[in-house]
Amino acid sequence: MRFSGVSAILLACMSLAGCSSSSGLADLMAQVQPPSRETTNSVTRPSSPVPSADVGPAVAEQQVPTISVETMPPAQMAMAAPMPVPMALLPPRPEPELPIPSAKPAAFVVPAKPSTGARPHGRGKIYGHRFRDAKPINFGKASPRALAVHGVDVSRWQADIDWPKLRTQGANFAFIKATDGGDHLDPMFRKNWRAAHEAGLKRGAYHFFYWCRTAGEQADWFIRNVPREPGALPPVIDVEYNGESSCKRRLSPETIREKMQVFMDKLERHYGQRPIIYTAPDFYRDNLQGAFPDYPFWLRAVAEHPSKVYPGRKWVFWQYSGSGLSQGVDGKIDLNVFHGSEDDWHRWVAAKSS
Repeated sequence: MRFSGVSAILLACMSLAGCSSSSGLADLMAQVQPPSRETTNSVTRPSSPVPSADVGPAVAEQQVPTISVETMPPAQMAMAAPMPVPMALLPPRPEPELPIPSAKPAAFVVPAKPSTGARPHGRGKIYGHRFRDAKPINFGKASPRALAVHGVDVSRWQADIDWPKLRTQGANFAFIKATDGGDHLDPMFRKNWRAAHEAGLKRGAYHFFYWCRTAGEQADWFIRNVPREPGALPPVIDVEYNGESSCKRRLSPETIREKMQVFMDKLERHYGQRPIIYTAPDFYRDNLQGAFPDYPFWLRAVAEHPSKVYPGRKWVFWQYSGSGLSQGVDGKIDLNVFHGSEDDWHRWVAAKSS
């Protein structure tokens, strides 16, 4: 069907009049509100602008065809100027067939350069044992060197640590002193916590239990100072006798286990992981034989294998030296090992992180 120039002009004017209505534009703008700047404690606003996504080349805007006055009869040329034809009056254009992309979607493309120390499926690199010992012990066939995954535990007494260097010497994990009692924070904890993670170590925090404070107070103090972070190792409760402590109390085994349970229950509820129990031979003999069978143990045994010092006790970590020497640390450092193979280690870490 063909329209005269006058009809086309009238239709175009009606269309333009409808689109330029001031009330319609005001209604549209009223719906556009600036984003709220309110946040909650669980939402952190990024410190730098979020980069925009690369969505590929922009699609060219469709040009609206015009009716040229050169094709009009002479009588209409004096009245009509070039005028866009409303889109509603144009015949539909066939959609072009889009080519099937040969590349895989970006979400499935493996990065060319994974992050430092990362392996497929999130498995960090395991460094072999290169530690020395100021007081070496011959453990015979039960030597900790036969196990694959070694680590350290540290506190303020190691001062400034070169964590990347320490890792290459065989420190694949670290337990870091955080708190003791209900009011003491290790002054190096925050620095060590951050630096160990940046160097690629798996790390966990430990609390030295003080027998003259309530268990609830100590749990609250630990929770206040140790962040709950994905991928961290379970928290540790360190229970032992300390001759240098101002607390000289010697509680009954039943009271000790009751206080430990209160502390561990509170940490497990907060961190979602069952705490590890660290202890030494004399304290274990007096208070913990046969207790807490469903908890992972970290045992100190610097002269003999744990199977001889703690008969019948299953363990996950063994502290086999208090006189270790390593590049990256001035002075001595405690040496530890995981009870299992490298694959066992990855499975254990994955289970604790899920």
